[in-house]
Parts: sequence; structure tokens; C-alpha cells
Amino acid sequence: MTERLPRTRRWPSSVSVLGAITLWAASAGALPVAPPEVCSVYPDIPACAAGQVGCDLCHTTPPARSAYGADLEKEILPGAARPLESDAFKAALPGALSAVEALDSDGDGVSNIDELMGGSDPANPDSRPAAPSAACGPEGAGPVDDPNPSNGWDICNYDFRYVYKKVHLDVCGESPSRAKLTQFEALPEGEKMGAVEAALSACLDSEAWLGKEGVLWNMANDKIEPIAAIKSGEDEGPIPLADYEDDYAYFVYTQIDDHDARDVLTGQYFVARKVDNKGTTYETWDRNLTQDVQERGFFLAQAVARTRRAGLLTHRWFLMSNTMFTGMPRTTAAQAYRAYLGFDISKMEGLNPVPNEPVDYDSKGVTRPECAVCHSTLDPLTYPFSRYEGIGGGEGDFINGGRRVPFSYSRNRMEYFTEVDGERVADTPEAGVLFGEPVANLVAWARAAAASDAFAQAAVRKYWIHFFGEPPRPEDTAEFTKLWQDFKGAHEYRVERMISDLIKTEAYGVP
Repeated sequence: MTERLPRTRRWPSSVSVLGAITLWAASAGALPVAPPEVCSVYPDIPACAAGQVGCDLCHTTPPARSAYGADLEKEILPGAARPLESDAFKAALPGALSAVEALDSDGDGVSNIDELMGGSDPANPDSRPAAPSAACGPEGAGPVDDPNPSNGWDICNYDFRYVYKKVHLDVCGESPSRAKLTQFEALPEGEKMGAVEAALSACLDSEAWLGKEGVLWNMANDKIEPIAAIKSGEDEGPIPLADYEDDYAYFVYTQIDDHDARDVLTGQYFVARKVDNKGTTYETWDRNLTQDVQERGFFLAQAVARTRRAGLLTHRWFLMSNTMFTGMPRTTAAQAYRAYLGFDISKMEGLNPVPNEPVDYDSKGVTRPECAVCHSTLDPLTYPFSRYEGIGGGEGDFINGGRRVPFSYSRNRMEYFTEVDGERVADTPEAGVLFGEPVANLVAWARAAAASDAFAQAAVRKYWIHFFGEPPRPEDTAEFTKLWQDFKGAHEYRVERMISDLIKTEAYGVP
């Protein structure tokens, strides 16, 4: 049998592999055409297999170059007038990448190509591909140089006892009892995986997993961004505007049982959390605004009509806390892009420029070169959000005369901002662009987002971080890639099916 390497999770991750990059540009900005081109040249490097490479590959603070970016710059059409046209840059990039492969830009003794393939940073001398641990012997044997092969865990093979304990800790929030562990250890090897799966199934129904302040509840924090001071409902703050309990209940519901996780963006219902002596359950409900005001009062009511709903993107809390009083809701679109697709535009991630964009509909100067590099992606993302009301803003009446209702869909919303943002703001389209594809409105935006690779990668990555305490490492690339691809395919976007496969990976099962 071939020698195997023991897994160890004690060396630090060497380079962020998430997000998107801009590799090189004129001093005023950066060229966001590079990410897909880099990954077309190096589709198998960990960064590209798990998503896209990070902007720090070639930049410190864009447009300033890192050591690797500086070497690359010298090979991109040397002598040509700057700034380069996007098409010329894109055509020259593969050759430049090839030309610097053998260099050691950061002087750490490892070539650039070996760093890229090993998942480390070719611009950071403190970042190198991980050195392998002691080689494992034949299948079933411990490390060949381990002075204590009976140290408890089997660090060369999938260890059922380790997984059984870890599932209880990660999902149930506590270790199995000594009696349970003793009973598990006495099982024949062929029955242990079934016992692990049974433990997982039970833990997925536990309060530690799905109850208030449980794992799933806290997993939604960066999506919902709760602020107690403006919370309405139970435990309301001094300025109650909306209640995020609806949002937490909705998120948890989409992640449990056999529910479709895409509903976080595409669902057109709401969810209530119920607690009794048997524990926590979640139930869907659907009322129009008038019915919900009668049921729960104005400060809790959800106002978006069913046909205009897009999961959590159209919940009252999301619109209140992100759109607020603004006309062009760029913050709202940026939060959706970051929270559900994993791209932070403020870090120049996920840039997909749209031809002839941005258009400065609201007179904010977004066409300036230093602004346009991001707004050519952000503004087309934003247009579909522009018909959803926040707290207020503009010059139109709210409630009086029935013309505008906060936190609702309003077809003519942008017309109320002409006195604030100029006459042209009324021409803001509702149709936008996501990942280079046109979307007619926010419902279409949400469906396209939920069908994207970025959604699956971001969703699975969130669970990976919970179960491992960190993003996927370079050596995890193959297993992580299969997991998010199966999430889209064989798992049919069912989180519990994905978790069942996650705990069977070598990454999870080998200590």
C-alpha cells in the first residue's frame, strides 16, 4: 500500500482564497477583468477551485502592488501606454502569469507557481505551502515516526470515535455521555457509521442546533445584523422600527428538515417560531399587510405583497436597516451580495463590470474613474432593489393619501427622490444585471443569485467554518468543491443532506 500523510489542523491558513481580485491597473484604479482570467489559466489552484482568488494576490491596498503584482506588472505589455484598455490587459495576462511562474517574488525560497498550487501567498515571505506531517505507514498504521502510536486518535485514518464525539460537540453542543461513548465503542466497525448518522440526526433536532441562540440562529447574525436599539416586538428597543425575530425564524426554517435553502432568497412566505414543552418548532404563515397589521400591529407587520417577495431580501428588517432613507439603495444591494453570495464590493470582490455602467442617475459622481471601477458592478446590482421602500426619504407622503407605505414595494418610488437626488433619478431602471446576466426585477435577481455557484459556495463555506473553525484549507479543496457542487446537485439544496456528507469527509474524520 502507498504511504499516507496524517491530517493535522494545527498549521495556520496561509492566504485568503475567497472573493475576487483586480490584478493590475493604472494608478487611478484597477482592472476587474482579471479574476475569471486568472482562474481560466489556473483552474486547479485552491483559490479558483473553491471560488475565486483574493485581491491581495497582486495588491496591498489597490492599486498598490504586492511583490508578486510588481513582478507581474513588468510582464504585462511592457512599454505600452498606460492605462491599458481592458481587452488588451486581458489578452496579455495569461502570458504574464506564465512568465513569472518560476520567479520567487517574496524571496522565501518557493517559486510563485508552487505557492499558487500550494495555496500560499507568493507575495508574503511568511506564507509557504504547508510542509507535510510525518508520513503514515500502510493503511491502518500510524505515522512511521510517531514515538507513541497509541496516543488516542488515529491521525492517519477516519476515526469513528473522534467523529462521534465531534458531531455531538458541533451539533448538540455537548459531549456524548460516557455510557453512550462506551456503547458506541463496543459496536462492530461496520455499524459505527450508522450510529454516527443516528447521532447527527438527533442532534439536528436539538435546541442547541435550531433553538433561539442556537448554532443556526447565530449563523444568521452577519446576514441579519441585529441592532437591539431599534428592535420592535419582544425586548423592543427605545426606537422600535422592525423586529428581526421574523428573519431569524425564517433563516432557521430554510436550513432544517427537508427545506430548500434557496428559499432564503426566493421564498414568498414568512415563518413563526413556536416554543412549547417539546421544544422549538417553526411554522410558515402568509398574510397580507392589512391582515398582519390586524394580527400583530403596525410595528411588526410585513408589508411586501406576496408576488414581490424575495426571501429575507424583502423582510421588513432588511429594508429598514439597509435602505433606510436612501433613494438609490446601494448599501442594500451590497449587503445582499456580501451576505448571501460571499462578495464584499468594498474589498473589490466579485466585480463584474457592466458595459456602459455606471449611469449617475442620482448625481453622486459615481462615473468618476476611481468610483466607476466598483460602481459599474454595484449600480446594476442595485437597480432591482430600488422599488422597495425603507423607512422613508424623498418628498412623497407616507401613509397619508395612501401613496407610499414603508417597507413595501412601490413601483413609482424613485419619482419621490427627484427633489433630493435630481430629476434623472426618476429614470433609474428596475432591471439590473447579476453575474453578467440581465434580471428584470428583484424577484428575478434573487432566483439568479440562488442558482449561482457563488450562493452554493457561500452557503457551504459557512457550515464548513462552523465545523472546522476556519475556511477550507488548500488540502481541503477537492472535498470542499465536491461538497458545494453536490449541494447544488445530489443534495438539492438541503442543508442536512450536505452536513451528512460533510461529516464523512476525510477533512472532518481524520483528527
